[in-house]
Amino acid sequence: MGKPLNVGIIGCGAIIAQYLTNFRRLDQVNLVAVADLDGARAQAVADDYEGVRALSVEELLAAEDVDLVLNLTIPAAHAEIALKAIAAGKSVYGEKPLAATTAEARQVLDAAKAAGVVVGCAPDTVLGTGIQTARKAIDDGLIGVPISATATMATPGHERWHPNPDFYYQPGGGPLLDMGPYYVSALVTLLGPVVSVVGAASHTRNERTIGSGPRQGEKVPVNIDSHVTGVLVHASGALSTLFMSFDAVKTKSPNIEIHGERGSLVVPDPNHFDGDVQLFSLGAEDWETLPVSAGYVDSGRGFGIADLAATPQGKEPRAGGALAFHVLEVMESVLKAARTGMSVSIQSTVERPDSVALAVLAEKADALNSK
Repeated sequence: MGKPLNVGIIGCGAIIAQYLTNFRRLDQVNLVAVADLDGARAQAVADDYEGVRALSVEELLAAEDVDLVLNLTIPAAHAEIALKAIAAGKSVYGEKPLAATTAEARQVLDAAKAAGVVVGCAPDTVLGTGIQTARKAIDDGLIGVPISATATMATPGHERWHPNPDFYYQPGGGPLLDMGPYYVSALVTLLGPVVSVVGAASHTRNERTIGSGPRQGEKVPVNIDSHVTGVLVHASGALSTLFMSFDAVKTKSPNIEIHGERGSLVVPDPNHFDGDVQLFSLGAEDWETLPVSAGYVDSGRGFGIADLAATPQGKEPRAGGALAFHVLEVMESVLKAARTGMSVSIQSTVERPDSVALAVLAEKADALNSK
């Protein structure tokens, strides 16, 4: 869009704090309004951020000075809020996933295209120096032609620390849909789009015990598979193996590892924006840590909106709706493959997002937007 965006946020839960911290830094973003079903939460944000109005959801959607709606509602409401914002003529950037299902996500993208507005979606972690330095290493041929990748996320379950973990164990939750957007977005950024998948899944028990908070000791039913594996076949021919678990206690496996003809690459946690990238070249004696060479320096949640603001009109943002839709379809298809025992073809595709040159985004000269 090429100019600072006036942003209104719908949803003032815990994740908003990270966005607010970065919005205070970024020239490309001007926060003007916030809304939440709990008006007190929205007012608390407005009281702490100069120039920001606390509005109802309806008032924010109707506000003429809001160019883009940042959708931080729960996943089940992502499509509903996005469609309302688009109907009001506003662009949308949402937390992951783009919608609860690909059917809903398709409605969002089709409505945005008809309205001539832009859709962006988290995760924007792929724009940071960690994933982008790995991307540059691959593009520069440091590992030769990529052959395969592994992506590993292992935790014994969110109920150990989350006071209200019910959602994670109901349809729409689970390890793949919860954490998969970070890993699959990174894999597509590194290796390109996916054309087919196979999968398998299981769960170890039918209930979980909440480990903290006022509901400590309460049992939560498990109605999803809590361990998911899958193989993604990329259009390039590379094969990525997913290991997503709420059952495994711990792992020493890298979050992501890429193997090529001439070397192997350890990629940092895709839920973070930075981290070391390590290379083991054919014939070498040990791993080497690569210098930071690409991506937005010192980035965080919200940089995807700043990148969207700088994207030329008519061009898909790097953290855009097309990538988010493709990632959602890949995850849905892995779960379908696990249920059916059959390979599932991916109907969508996406251009591999443009790489990010090593850069520091323009920052506000002072803290005029904060108290």
